[in-house]
Amino acid sequence: MIAIIGGTGVYALPGAEEHERVVATPYGDAAVTQVRLPDGLELVFAPRHGKGHAVPPHRLPARALLWGLKEIGVTAILATSAVGSVREDIPPGSLALLGDFIDFTKSRPTTFHDGPGVVHQNVSDAYCPTLRAALRRSADRQGIALRREDVVYVCTEGPRFETPAEIRAYAQLGGDVVGMTQVPEAVLAAEMGICYAAVALVTNLAAGVQGARPSHEEVLELMAEQGRTLSNLLLGTARDLGRDYRCGIHPQPEAMS
Repeated sequence: MIAIIGGTGVYALPGAEEHERVVATPYGDAAVTQVRLPDGLELVFAPRHGKGHAVPPHRLPARALLWGLKEIGVTAILATSAVGSVREDIPPGSLALLGDFIDFTKSRPTTFHDGPGVVHQNVSDAYCPTLRAALRRSADRQGIALRREDVVYVCTEGPRFETPAEIRAYAQLGGDVVGMTQVPEAVLAAEMGICYAAVALVTNLAAGVQGARPSHEEVLELMAEQGRTLSNLLLGTARDLGRDYRCGIHPQPEAMS
């Protein structure tokens, strides 16, 4: 089964018949929505920040969500992420396919592997190459402009925006866009053996880039304009992949208990 995780501005799928459910996990309850589209497509939808955008980025129950998605049979996740751009040549309104990340989070739990024993997770393909290729094909078919190269996402703690000095440092380290939610989500998906890919919508230039001073209102305004295009990209990809998609890149973990 395929799941879509909606970030800021993506709180529902248009035209969907919805059935909400709560999945009990060792990390708390996970609220997910099983949806059926008018064309018969069935998938799972989860708004990352909860109903009404109520949960701030540094308090997201990522472990509960990823465990819950695995529990109900999800094998692939297509996610959205609102970001600021560190580079002037990735302007607001751009859709960018994420290829790697740099983690600057500080206090959030980032793993299921809390012991006993030591497990080191390979995240070289945290963004599944097969899913990314499918997103590119869907964008081409729909005529959607999608930034293709390996866009590097810098994940910060939030909820504050970054300082201009921080943004300059991230740029020197090779970061392209900056946000607050991809870690630990992408890491936990890898630990669960779930293929994961994310499309970032650039809502603003990051602090200090061309003198930018980002605001939350700016983010929501751009998301409202481009949210439908982003949803069409993800839904088109899900249709291409089919309900029972599994690419086999990520090894499946031992049975959960």
